[in-house]
Amino acid sequence: MKTAMKSIDSDPEKLIALLRGRAAELDLQINGDEELLESVLQHDVEIPEPDEAECRRYYTLHADALQQGDMVEVDHILFAVTPTTPIDALRARAEDTLNTLLVHPDEFGGLASTLSNCPSGQLGGNLGQLTREQCVPEFWQALIEYGQPGLLPRLVRTRFGLHIVRIARLAHGQLPAFAALHTRIAQILNQQSLVHALHLYIEVLTQQQDLGYVSAESKNYPAPQA
Repeated sequence: MKTAMKSIDSDPEKLIALLRGRAAELDLQINGDEELLESVLQHDVEIPEPDEAECRRYYTLHADALQQGDMVEVDHILFAVTPTTPIDALRARAEDTLNTLLVHPDEFGGLASTLSNCPSGQLGGNLGQLTREQCVPEFWQALIEYGQPGLLPRLVRTRFGLHIVRIARLAHGQLPAFAALHTRIAQILNQQSLVHALHLYIEVLTQQQDLGYVSAESKNYPAPQA
């Protein structure tokens, strides 16, 4: 519930105020913000449970993301970004280094030891064997998209900075059977439905209730469907 709340409104205080007003109209006794959201939604919003067909469709469309056991052995050279870093100069330096390595790939370890802002530089840039859970999403996505051993021909940008990346080895995992993922997929789809319903619900509340909390029933309040 907290995750859903964070995803639907840039002004959480306004959202809580709207929900408290609605709870007062419904005469609900609330002990906290989490219970507030849950209680009001149970009264006003119907969240449909995903059926098996929807879950199977998600399973088919997101097979790559649901695959488990992928492992990649990676080397990198990190050009770290800090609040005072001149980004253009940093990118130019990283691109020059990448261009050098595209011509002279055997220089990777030496350049990593002298240029990388990661402790792995002292190991020639070696990060060891990584799984999805050990990487920031944008780094892992770049590895999977390239999908083969070798030096990636472009810089990879993450929250840490710019990376020159070399894949030493890639081992693909397996997609578990649908039955093993059914519950997890249903939870994902339920959360998506919840967020969608909340967007609609808060939009209706905002339109029909000013901060004086005019009665929603007197305005023929429609309960939004997900």
